[in-house]
Amino acid sequence: EAEGVRVTAPAVPLRGISNDSAFLNSLIDQTPGPVLAVGHSYGGAVITNAATDADNVVVLVFVSAFAPDEGERLGEIEDGSKDSVLNAALMPLNYPTGEGQQTAAEFAVDPEKFHDAFAADLPEEQAAVMAATQRPVAEAAFSEPNGEPAWKKLPSWAVVARADKAAGTDVVRSMAERAGATITEAEGSHVIMVSWPQFVADVILTVVAAALQNKSKRS
Repeated sequence: EAEGVRVTAPAVPLRGISNDSAFLNSLIDQTPGPVLAVGHSYGGAVITNAATDADNVVVLVFVSAFAPDEGERLGEIEDGSKDSVLNAALMPLNYPTGEGQQTAAEFAVDPEKFHDAFAADLPEEQAAVMAATQRPVAEAAFSEPNGEPAWKKLPSWAVVARADKAAGTDVVRSMAERAGATITEAEGSHVIMVSWPQFVADVILTVVAAALQNKSKRS
């Protein structure tokens, strides 16, 4: 915002790929002008799906984020990571679906394991606050198949944290490479935008500048 960029940080419902993508697609559709969609972690899968039918999204930025292909499920992707310890750190919970007495599964990160799995390069006190304020994500986020990916038609950039033990550095890097993203790496944890805020902001501002330059060339 200090650089004159209008920023919106929506509270994605975290109820599953289809639900969250529809929510974000609607928000993007109501946003005037060109949109640069930035997603962290699971948010990368959300922008991958939500931006496919959004005519005003011009660039995707993945920050320690998933960039799944059509038909892929995040749970299966995570099972193949050698760097991720996320599955062992998750706690199963339940939430009401709104349909009678029915409930569905969701997951939170065990507060005792949050620092190591999510934010190892932050002070333990700061990680404890993040653990206490985290929002659980529905199991559907991991089990629902993803749709047609927006990165097949849009330019992509990626910030890869070399010490990401949540999404897994190996998974994040391989997905970014497959998407043809311009990749920038740093020795950060999964929450690199918290531990390296200026670094991540500079990448995003570089993308903004490149998008504006491309717009100028077209006009």
